[in-house]
Amino acid sequence: MRKLIIMALAIFAGVQLMAQTETDYIEIARDVLKTEKKAAISEVLNLTQQQADVFWPLYNEYNNKIAEIQNEKIKVILDFAENFDNMSDEKADELMTTVLKVDQQLLKLKKTYYKKFKKILPAGLAVKYFQAENKINAFINAELASEIPFVEIKALPF
Repeated sequence: MRKLIIMALAIFAGVQLMAQTETDYIEIARDVLKTEKKAAISEVLNLTQQQADVFWPLYNEYNNKIAEIQNEKIKVILDFAENFDNMSDEKADELMTTVLKVDQQLLKLKKTYYKKFKKILPAGLAVKYFQAENKINAFINAELASEIPFVEIKALPF
């Protein structure tokens, strides 16, 4: 089961699973996704050269911070995989609490960077960028959700 969940992390990016370790799978998937995402954002925004000169450095900074936070979500998925066959209520609660904390951190980061993007781009273009980010993230999350099984709940005492 653990291997299947790890593979799910890579599947969303269409990665051929030739890597040797779980970390390799994740890094290959991230590299592919990073390249494809940047191309998609570029196409959606169609920035002028002047806009691109200020947008891409801030985009890179923002996405690096997202990756740092997402590392915690990846740890949760790996921890879920590790404990899948013997998941306790306490472990399930711990994992969900961590996911909620990560989601809060991502929302806080998004709010902070939305303000920064509005300083360098017209608000409409900043909104369009975040719409593109949201669509890409929704796709990734849908792919992950379809590959990662529900937690197995042992018979609960009444």
